[in-house]
Amino acid sequence: MAQTVRPAGIRPAPSRVSNARPATGSLFATDGRPHPVQEALMAVTGVLGVLAFVTAMFHNLHLISSWAGLIGILTGAYGQYISRTTWQRFGLIMGLGASALGFFLGMAHGGLFGSVIT
Repeated sequence: MAQTVRPAGIRPAPSRVSNARPATGSLFATDGRPHPVQEALMAVTGVLGVLAFVTAMFHNLHLISSWAGLIGILTGAYGQYISRTTWQRFGLIMGLGASALGFFLGMAHGGLFGSVIT
C-alpha cells in the first residue's frame, strides 16, 4: 500500500524530501495537480452507476440497466488502472459498485439482449 495516512503535523525529514508539502491527514487529499482524464472517468462511472442502479429497480428497463452497468464497469476498471489519487479511487469504487449491482440485476431481469433477439 503506497498511500498511508499520517497524523496531521508529522512530516518526513526535510533533507530526504525535495518537494515537501504539509501532511493533511485526510484520505481525500490530492496531489494538487489537475487530472482531467481520471476525473472525467470518475464522473462517467458515477453517472452510469446511478443510471444502472436506478433503472435496475424496474423490470422492464433491464436493457438500460444491463448496458449502463456493463459500460460503467469497463470505464470504472480503466479509471482504477490510471487513477492517481485516493479521492479518484474512492469515487470510482462507488461508481463501480453501483454499476455492478445494476448490471447484475439487469442481467437477472432479462439481460443485454432479452426479448430483442428471439
